[in-house]
Amino acid sequence: MNVVTLNNGVNMPQLGFGVWQVEDEKATPAVAKALEVGYTSIDTAMIYRNEAGVGKAIKDSGMPREKLFVTTKVWNADQGYENTLKAFDESLKRLGTDYVDLYLIHWPTPEFDDYVDTYKALERLYNDGRVKAIGVCNFEIEHLQRLLDECEVKPVLNQVECHPYFAQNELKDFCAKHDIFVEAWSPLDQGGDVLKDEDVKTIAEAHGKTNAQVVLRWHLQNNTIVIPKSVTPSRIEENFDVFDFELTAEEMKIIDGLDQNARKGAKPTEMNVR
Repeated sequence: MNVVTLNNGVNMPQLGFGVWQVEDEKATPAVAKALEVGYTSIDTAMIYRNEAGVGKAIKDSGMPREKLFVTTKVWNADQGYENTLKAFDESLKRLGTDYVDLYLIHWPTPEFDDYVDTYKALERLYNDGRVKAIGVCNFEIEHLQRLLDECEVKPVLNQVECHPYFAQNELKDFCAKHDIFVEAWSPLDQGGDVLKDEDVKTIAEAHGKTNAQVVLRWHLQNNTIVIPKSVTPSRIEENFDVFDFELTAEEMKIIDGLDQNARKGAKPTEMNVR
């Protein structure tokens, strides 16, 4: 497992297991399988409605808590300073743990303009030692810049949609300049056209790997943290089996050239749902 060091000195597995769109009762066996395979980083969120299922899998695994890296997120409707502190307590109860390794703001929801106050609540949780690191999801450059200007603790990462057809190069450059990692959600294009791409297929055949494994390897070699999701045991295993090969510089260049600026998810400036 590759481990990255965040800007506050905390170590985080570069490959994690995501549970977006996984029902609570299905999250327990999925996370249990992921832990069995070797994942130690689990990414959930309040709005996924599966924190309890994730927590049950962690408890049932018997793994020492300090060996795991658990991420969850504050939802849009819970933003604001006091609301965020309350939401965090509720997430802890569902997860069945007394701290979280990484706590994130799920969306900036700029229409409501309270993500700075929300982030200041994250800073308090961090300073109180209840979270090991804090960051954001789906923040554009303008939103990140406000946090850098108005807050004290730099985000350790920005979790955003990212895959070869939507490479986020400008945002990646900004984050790299400020020592903020990019973490990719939907790293496999939600099982879309990227996994059918002929260039990806050719590279996969050359390495005796699947198209998905090649795409995940591309993320890792681009210094991106990645959290693929699956409830299928064989796919959970497949997505973890990406550390025994390396893409060449030419292969990386080919995949880099696939970018179409093809976003599938919501645009952060327009995602103001509460």
